[in-house]
Amino acid sequence: MEIVQTVCEMRRQADALRYQGRKLVLVPTMGGLHQGHLALVRAAGRHGDHVTVSIFVNPAQFAPGEDFAEYPRGLEHDCALLAETGVVDTVFAPPEAQLYPRGQEHQVVWIQCEAYTRHLCGPRRPRFFPGVLTVVAKLFACCRPHVAIFGLKDAQQYFMIRRLSEDLLLGVKIVGHATVRELDGLALSSRNVYLSVDERAQSVALYQSLEAAREAIEAGATDAAEVEQVMKRVIGQAPLARLDYAEVVSTRDLQRISTIRAGEEVLAAVAAFFDKARLIDNVVVRAPTQI
Repeated sequence: MEIVQTVCEMRRQADALRYQGRKLVLVPTMGGLHQGHLALVRAAGRHGDHVTVSIFVNPAQFAPGEDFAEYPRGLEHDCALLAETGVVDTVFAPPEAQLYPRGQEHQVVWIQCEAYTRHLCGPRRPRFFPGVLTVVAKLFACCRPHVAIFGLKDAQQYFMIRRLSEDLLLGVKIVGHATVRELDGLALSSRNVYLSVDERAQSVALYQSLEAAREAIEAGATDAAEVEQVMKRVIGQAPLARLDYAEVVSTRDLQRISTIRAGEEVLAAVAAFFDKARLIDNVVVRAPTQI
């Protein structure tokens, strides 16, 4: 497993591998790796014959006052975990100056996707998605992948990046991987390390709220607002949780809906704070074909 830290070397390697006819797969991460990331890595091995994992804590997607400085970092530990999978060929771990040579505060070109940011995390983290989309485009330009793997826990991000590749003709197939969970249902996240013992015990309310939403929709609920209230009531039973949002949107365009139609696929999504830890989760549900 090779560790590459410069844009020039990453491009040189990727171009040479493409010339040899290799199929390149990229798993973008911010490090702080856990079993959810490793599941993406193992899946990547089934989609190509050269796997690159990028590790870069992207400053552009953090707003002032967010946890950029505290975000879990540990390149040596992350690389050890990746080596144990036996799947990873390259780790791309550039310093900030490689991806933002003028400094991210002086970058003037940012990728926007306004239509997909009107709901869910978009209004609450206005810097987040331009930062994500821009850095993903940079990673694609450096690593030259044929396929990129993203976790569906960050569903809004996944749908947006899929459109990024389609609309800008980047030629990268975007593959979504199912959310990896603890035994009690909590979605794996690097930010789970922030949780106290009591917060960890109550954080399962996010998953429980989504399961309640799924059950309601599959039982024939058609009023999206009522399903949202179901999610809010469940999270309200966790006194340490401070609800950020509970919304139902269409997977077609990430817009909120009032009525869930027969056969329609929707995304039920929640976000909540446990002290400084902001956790998100979601579930995709298809309504019964006859309601």
